[in-house]
Amino acid sequence: MYIEKLNLTNYRNYTNQEVILDKNINIFYGNNAQGKTNLLESIYLCAIGKSYRTNRDKELINLNADFTNVNLRYKKKDREGKISVAISNKKIISINDIKAKKTSEILGKINIVLFNPDDINIFKDGPVKRRRLLDIMISQLRPAYVHNLNNYSKVIEQRNNYLKQIKNENVSQEMLEIWEMKLADYAEIINSYRKEFVGKLMEKIVNIHSKLTNDKEKIKIEYVSDFTNKEEFLKKVKANRKIDILKGFSGIGIHRDDLKLFINDKALGIYGSQGQNRSAILSIKLSELEIIKDEIEDKPILLLDDFMSELDKERRENFLEDVKDTQIIITCTDKLDLKNENKKIFFVENGLISIESNKTN
Repeated sequence: MYIEKLNLTNYRNYTNQEVILDKNINIFYGNNAQGKTNLLESIYLCAIGKSYRTNRDKELINLNADFTNVNLRYKKKDREGKISVAISNKKIISINDIKAKKTSEILGKINIVLFNPDDINIFKDGPVKRRRLLDIMISQLRPAYVHNLNNYSKVIEQRNNYLKQIKNENVSQEMLEIWEMKLADYAEIINSYRKEFVGKLMEKIVNIHSKLTNDKEKIKIEYVSDFTNKEEFLKKVKANRKIDILKGFSGIGIHRDDLKLFINDKALGIYGSQGQNRSAILSIKLSELEIIKDEIEDKPILLLDDFMSELDKERRENFLEDVKDTQIIITCTDKLDLKNENKKIFFVENGLISIESNKTN
């Protein structure tokens, strides 16, 4: 699959920009704060339905406008399509000119794998970012996962509100039973999705990471969850009721799940160097790419935000060899010296994109 064309109207620092992409390599270079990452963000928006940089849709609108439109045309091996996202007072998503009833309908239309510089420290930071990474990876392949995740979040919110009522208004605890049964139902579904995906990740990542580190490092992933089965989960939740009432929130549940990585049996988040963290997230993303390819029998689109400059020339060429026949969209500050692959080079300055070269073998 690949993106043919992208049109941006009043998107962040872009006013009216059209970009026609090569199906192979696309390099967008220029100084910092010129709009390169905004371009990748707009593609992510069309794939996932939201930004990876902000939860506030209005931040995506150009400061001199009151709306933004993003239009994307793509091709898969068996079909082509169009995705449009319009944001003003509300967000409207259209798929092939038909308005979507809910954001999750956009998932799976185009599949992307994003390398974001912030991901390098994801195993040093708290578990929230790791859960979000896992949720995004799963949601592209299993849109129903998002529905269950949203329902779980709503039940957690309802239970938390009731916990505060018990503490502050001394209402009966009997109603907690209802929320806890619902939590268990959704937790079981979400846990099964996560276990399935982490299992596939583990199957791919061992060989990928070994090759990436020249057999110097052995990687292991551990999925940590409060959920084993419904019965045990409910026992844990009920046993924690007194603490939950005192604190006013639910301390047990899949909203506290985590992914842990180990390099040569040492916890990456504690003992890993910056280079090991970079190699680990690269291995995860390459594994995700392979999982998506297996699932949809097509290659996803690779978004590399200021990533290639972190690799030396040899590693860069080896990496590109591993992802050949994949549409790659790269942002960088300096023009990359690559082999004579099919590619387009764009220069980005102050929200304007110009084609610098277009090479097709």
